[in-house]
Amino acid sequence: MKKALFPGSFDPFTLGHQAIVEDGLKIFDRIVIGIGANSEKSGLLTVANRRRLIEDLYGGHDRVEVAVYEELTGEFCRRIGAQFLLRGMRNTVDYEYERNMMIVNQQLFPEITTVLLFTPPRYVAVSSSIIREIIQFGGDPRELMPDNIDIKNYL
Repeated sequence: MKKALFPGSFDPFTLGHQAIVEDGLKIFDRIVIGIGANSEKSGLLTVANRRRLIEDLYGGHDRVEVAVYEELTGEFCRRIGAQFLLRGMRNTVDYEYERNMMIVNQQLFPEITTVLLFTPPRYVAVSSSIIREIIQFGGDPRELMPDNIDIKNYL
């Protein structure tokens, strides 16, 4: 079974994230959406509410699960038996970051393969930070979030 970890902070989960999961399901048998919990960072949503939002979106999907972790991503992959790291790329900035992370992960965790998928062009400008800013200034981010997700239910 090909199992991939899709790691991130997902604060909040966007249409771009959803597109990567949907494309990943064409390749992998199972995807674990791993919410990296960093006690040093404060975000818009609590980790518990990020998890709840993603579980509400994928509830009942037998090939997707959501987990929270507080360790190196590669260590978490090992612990859950994921052979692949699934990552999304929007632009060259993402590419540089992901390439460097892949090199380090390959040195530390040689058994884990990083798979990069391009974010669909219509979502390239969508990011969690843009959504957070829209919310902080009282705007409505519904156009950038997955259907049936009302961010007010998670704030």
